[in-house]
Amino acid sequence: MWCIGALTEEYQQRMYDLLDLYARPFRAKEPVVCLDEKSRQLLKDSHLSLPIQPGSPAKQDYEYGRAGTCNLFVAV
Repeated sequence: MWCIGALTEEYQQRMYDLLDLYARPFRAKEPVVCLDEKSRQLLKDSHLSLPIQPGSPAKQDYEYGRAGTCNLFVAV
């Protein structure tokens, strides 16, 4: 988890410059490309869930096993 430190004048100016960039109208010769990354934990079921039966929904255990991590990248 990250946190923002002191909101200095320089930080605010850079943030407003970036927001202005996003608000520009589309220009095919100068596209604005945004990239984001997120780390995710991969989980697996420890036990098989009980199947659906008439009048009763499926039952799933709250316990899980860790199956590693992955990074998701999105470019817009």
